[in-house]
Amino acid sequence: MERLDKIISNRSGISRKDAKSAISGGKVSVNGNIIRSSDFKVGENDEIFLEGSKISGKAHLYIVLNKPKGYVSATEDPQQKTVLELVPPELFRNGIFPAGRLDKDTTGLMIITDDGDFAHRILAPKKHVPKKYAVTIDLPVTDKMETGFKNGIELSDGICKSAKLLKTGEYTCEVTLSEGRYHQIKRMFGCFGAKVTELHRLSMGGFSLPEDLPEGKCRELTEEELALIEGKVKK
Repeated sequence: MERLDKIISNRSGISRKDAKSAISGGKVSVNGNIIRSSDFKVGENDEIFLEGSKISGKAHLYIVLNKPKGYVSATEDPQQKTVLELVPPELFRNGIFPAGRLDKDTTGLMIITDDGDFAHRILAPKKHVPKKYAVTIDLPVTDKMETGFKNGIELSDGICKSAKLLKTGEYTCEVTLSEGRYHQIKRMFGCFGAKVTELHRLSMGGFSLPEDLPEGKCRELTEEELALIEGKVKK
């Protein structure tokens, strides 16, 4: 059980002072009842609303975002828009961060959470959680590229783990990685003199980007989807 003002502040992004003001002003309800006491104790199963918007009472938050171009994978940036700006107020809470990064011009599946242990489990190379991408390059996809990806391409920071390249068109393919180095796919294709012109993450583990999630939008992940990401269940 936690104090209501702490829950409101931590899980809505407003200051503790503003949370107390909202509570005393009758703008907060718990299980349908207006609560005016900041030290009122609430649990994970209580329904909390701030000015009509539901506040999550869960210990941790797990969000899937369909990332558009033009946003950087950071919690804050003084000059550029960050992916956290796409999280609506009803889902936002202090401490959330993008689990892994997608380049500013890369689109698709991104996980945002406040659970550091979960992020480590899905990102650590030794965990082998596969990430699949749709790729477009400026040269025809060749068998040599497919073989090179499978055998492991040597980059400046070492040899990449074996990756799967599946040709889907003359200039398009799907690439599945089990590690996440800086600009890895772009650097791998660069070894063949090719430039990546479009990059879109399709899936992580057994979880694919929902087809009904519009670009730039996000929603909470279900327990089953979290298990799919970690490979605990098969889709």
